[in-house]
Amino acid sequence: MADENTSDAVYETDEPVLYKKDGAIAWITISRPRYHNAQNSQVTYALDDAFKRAVDDDDIKVIVLGGDGKHFSAGHDIGTPGRDVDKSFDRTTLWYDHVNKPGAEFLYTREQEVYLGMCRRWRDIPKPTIAMVQGACIAGGLMLAWVCDLIVASDDAFFQDPVVRMGIPGVEYFAHAFELHPRIAKEFLFLGDRLPADRAYQLGMVNRIFQRDELRDGVADMAARIAKMPRLGLALTKQAVNHVEDLRGKRTAMDSVFHMHHFAHAQNDLVSGDSLAGLDGKGMAQANKSSKDGK
Repeated sequence: MADENTSDAVYETDEPVLYKKDGAIAWITISRPRYHNAQNSQVTYALDDAFKRAVDDDDIKVIVLGGDGKHFSAGHDIGTPGRDVDKSFDRTTLWYDHVNKPGAEFLYTREQEVYLGMCRRWRDIPKPTIAMVQGACIAGGLMLAWVCDLIVASDDAFFQDPVVRMGIPGVEYFAHAFELHPRIAKEFLFLGDRLPADRAYQLGMVNRIFQRDELRDGVADMAARIAKMPRLGLALTKQAVNHVEDLRGKRTAMDSVFHMHHFAHAQNDLVSGDSLAGLDGKGMAQANKSSKDGK
């Protein structure tokens, strides 16, 4: 339950995340299509509740995460009426509340909770997760896809992390150099171009591609096949592969880059008086549309 405070956020919906149970599959859907499923804290905490609901239900074997409407997710909310960075919520980690904290401490503590902390929590869910991606998967959208075990995309999907435009070295859950070859990760960040689904598949970041009108059925078939496997076997297999990633340095690398990320926020504040270097959602969207597809 959220604490009441001085937040000016105006939510367009009281149900930003939808939950549907279909046999052994939980379908979790971000539902802010008007804003291309931009993630405010309302969404983030609702996602956490939905994931917990699926984990606690012994009938559920596989979790599918999707986005309602044209796009999977346009990233973190940096410009809608529902932007709620100054609102308190019941936290899921042991970091203290960010509200009313001074200077760089405000964003650092908030993003430890709602971005880095929650993404790590979701990555470690003991049940297989599938990201069902259509249209745009930008910046914070990448974080939601990357925490999932499989990424299944529509043929018109694309992936993009343009935050270097803000002087920031990638989104908070910095999995770039694990999802992509380091040289490709640098290209992805330096240029900020769109990575089309077909190239993401060639590079090993996407597991399967379906035509958009066949995407849900394709994901449902994969989820149903996975659901036939033993629950503990799936959990142990997921744990084993995640452990190998961590042995390769994924967690420690992410900790280091998170601090670089917040140094960049602080630099922006010092230079321009704005942690995002003066770029709001509209400005980033216009810049993103001018980016070329990385072929």
